[in-house]
Amino acid sequence: MIPDNEVRLTQMTKTAGCAAKIGPGTLAGVLENLPKFHDPNLLVGIETSDDGAIYKVSDDLALIQTLDFFTPVVDDPYTFGQVAAANALSDIYAMGGEPKIALNIVAWPNCVNPQLLGKILEGGASKVLEAGAVLAGGHSVQDDEPKYGLSVTGFVHPDKVFKNCGARPGDVLILTKPLGTGIINTAVKADMASEKAKEEVVKVMTSLNQKAKRVIENYDVHSCTDVTGFGLAGHSMEMAEGSNVTIELFMADLPLQSEAVELAQMGLIPEGAYKNRSYTEAKVDFGTTEEYLCDIFCDPQTSGGLLVSVTVEDADKILKDLEEAGLETSFGIIGRVLEKEEKFVKLR
Repeated sequence: MIPDNEVRLTQMTKTAGCAAKIGPGTLAGVLENLPKFHDPNLLVGIETSDDGAIYKVSDDLALIQTLDFFTPVVDDPYTFGQVAAANALSDIYAMGGEPKIALNIVAWPNCVNPQLLGKILEGGASKVLEAGAVLAGGHSVQDDEPKYGLSVTGFVHPDKVFKNCGARPGDVLILTKPLGTGIINTAVKADMASEKAKEEVVKVMTSLNQKAKRVIENYDVHSCTDVTGFGLAGHSMEMAEGSNVTIELFMADLPLQSEAVELAQMGLIPEGAYKNRSYTEAKVDFGTTEEYLCDIFCDPQTSGGLLVSVTVEDADKILKDLEEAGLETSFGIIGRVLEKEEKFVKLR
């Protein structure tokens, strides 16, 4: 661990809270000016804001391509490397695949001790190794803010692809990691989080979604995505909109990290949560949900869990299998899928 008096990585970035993303509303105006690409073997592109692209290579093999990188969310460089790598690898699992090759993406200030970068890369490599993939190089540039992540290639059978659209009325929703990452990390920066909360948020962010994916792939998965920077709000809305259904979330059943409720009630909300609220509120029925729960609903996550839409009949079996698989974080059923109503998401 690098002592705090030497450097605090999280103070070297202009963004606060969890890993920040450019909102889909902002990207839409940019992407519409790009040329249109057509290829019958492109199974998943940009149409539904899915977690990665999938290209069919043969009748038995499809390639998943994704990348993700961001500024530090923790101060310890090794841990930051683990978090960023787990977050990037998660997109492969969210699409039903297994990661095979990873490349480092690095932006680094030339005035900062390169040994810190070495620790970041070690942390990232440890997660690539854990995933059973190969780290095969990468690219670096000089930048005033440190950034790190991975470009990851994975494999999946073309008939076993998970998409973030396809949820069906009657399905139930399972979330495989607890919420609250952005809120806890905000409290950590303010020295207002307990050691228990600090340890849990690191465990959540560094845990791979590999075990969860290997459980759910044995069932009929109608829709799947991982909950990251857009929070449960953004990702559930995208799933509902892409599936043309309404998702009803049971707010009392959300798996939450230690102290997330107390800290949210104190107002320790990251900036990204307000951006997520602004992006989603026109399509969400918040009902009479208490404000702190709305903040948790919008809280941006880093390396969050899988949000899965499955049949009622399979749900309890999946929960049992997840428990037997030894997931290191809490999980549970958090909602159900309804026929399309006025709003795409409603909170209960």
